[in-house]
Amino acid sequence: MNSATTQVASVVERVRPVAAGGPVIAAHFLGSTAAFVLGEEAILLVAQDASERRVAAHAGAIIAVAAEREKIVSGGDDGTVMATETKGECRQLAQDAKRRWIDQVAAGPAGAVAWAAGKSVFVATRHGEVRSLELPSSAGGLAFAPKGFRLAIAHYNGATLWFPNASAKPESREWKGSHHGVTFSPDGKFLVTSMQEPMLHGWRLADSKHMRMSGYSAKVRSLTWSADERWLATSGSEQLVLWPFQGKEGPMGKTPRMLAAHDARVEVVACHPVQEMVAVGYADGMALLVQLGDSDEVLVRKPDGNAVSALAWSARGDVLAYGTEDGAAGLLAL
Repeated sequence: MNSATTQVASVVERVRPVAAGGPVIAAHFLGSTAAFVLGEEAILLVAQDASERRVAAHAGAIIAVAAEREKIVSGGDDGTVMATETKGECRQLAQDAKRRWIDQVAAGPAGAVAWAAGKSVFVATRHGEVRSLELPSSAGGLAFAPKGFRLAIAHYNGATLWFPNASAKPESREWKGSHHGVTFSPDGKFLVTSMQEPMLHGWRLADSKHMRMSGYSAKVRSLTWSADERWLATSGSEQLVLWPFQGKEGPMGKTPRMLAAHDARVEVVACHPVQEMVAVGYADGMALLVQLGDSDEVLVRKPDGNAVSALAWSARGDVLAYGTEDGAAGLLAL
């Protein structure tokens, strides 16, 4: 969308503003409660009745965030891994023995949690059993597989696939360069990493066949899968980039679909959990809803120069939360 020349439908007036009180680095939902994770110390919980509760989760900067339905898992520069729940209960899950920064976290099946501090990766089951793995380089991203108790770890020169409950040696997927984010396809057949360079790299897990996914203007920081599992939506360009995963080859030999072109770069994306729609946040502060079927766009937030830094849908997809780098936030009920 070129805002200077194109008119689109708008729901800006339906957004309920929220004063977050600091830069918003992530947004999630715990049931019907919206959670805005701030860059320093706190998580702001906004209930359906608009009541707010500010929870002090860390004694310093919040570095890494993940969530599942019951809790938000966060890691901080205070060396702790914390869990924050809907009513504001906040409990410590772990503390690094060396008080290192918790660089990465992930929420997994049956209440499992993973976290990384430098080259050390840990997984804790819901019963509190902890497993650890040492890497040759620092962990750049963590993701649990959609099926089975398996963890993917992005790092320098590739990714590692680890079964924490098994004694077998972890598997490696190699590709030169620094890998930062990581995601499994919803069917568990593909693994995709984001890199320091403006590109993604992927592997088909059955045979380790490579997928080179390039053409971006900046590092890809946000990845999200469409509700029908056919598309991987990403940031990193001046439009929404959608990679096709419809067949057994995934995006191999295919070009991505491009939607919602704009003058500013896409910073964050969030696919609707039910409908074929993506929320898109741009570096100039604009936020759109983009329909994948007919490419229609709906304006959620007007550009104001402050980048949209967080987007999240409620589990039913009836509420969208957004946050910006200057502390503005909002809730849109559909």
